[in-house]
Amino acid sequence: MGSVDMDGLIVRPIVDGEWEALRSVAVAAFDDEVIGQLVDELRASWAWIPELAFVAEIDGRVVGQVLYTHAILDTPDRLVDVLVLSPLGVAPDLHGHGVGDALVRQTLARLGDRPEPYVFLEGSPGYYRRFGFRPGGEFGVRKPSDRIPDAAFQAYPLATHNDSMTGTLVYPDVFWRLDAVGLR
Repeated sequence: MGSVDMDGLIVRPIVDGEWEALRSVAVAAFDDEVIGQLVDELRASWAWIPELAFVAEIDGRVVGQVLYTHAILDTPDRLVDVLVLSPLGVAPDLHGHGVGDALVRQTLARLGDRPEPYVFLEGSPGYYRRFGFRPGGEFGVRKPSDRIPDAAFQAYPLATHNDSMTGTLVYPDVFWRLDAVGLR
């Protein structure tokens, strides 16, 4: 794709028949087939939220994707449903063009009325801080694995967040079975 008209970028929920395009972008973005297994197994798991699978498209081509799935925050007095942003992927020929930025900004804006208090992720603090993510430890939340650098374990508070929601993040089992925990 030569010059890209980013004004034509559309971010929207996935529609029927686009799963393979979403999966292909995720695999290509990471150059890793395990990411394909991750998205497939998340889709088949208890963690799946169909309306929170998003794509970015330009001229009818799926060029980016992001998934938000269920996870659990083990608080001192109860289990709380939370969201995990993973994976976020952009077609390699469009890295650095703002597709990922648009996906994160626009999809986070759509989460305002969700009941979950947080979105968690593992990622670059330099990249995700601009969206409002902060280290999970600042919220009193412990990372699910020591393989995740403290600065990379990040949280984004949603409308239902309150300061009493501390504890340990528990990933869906899919992340553990595929060894998709911790930055590589």
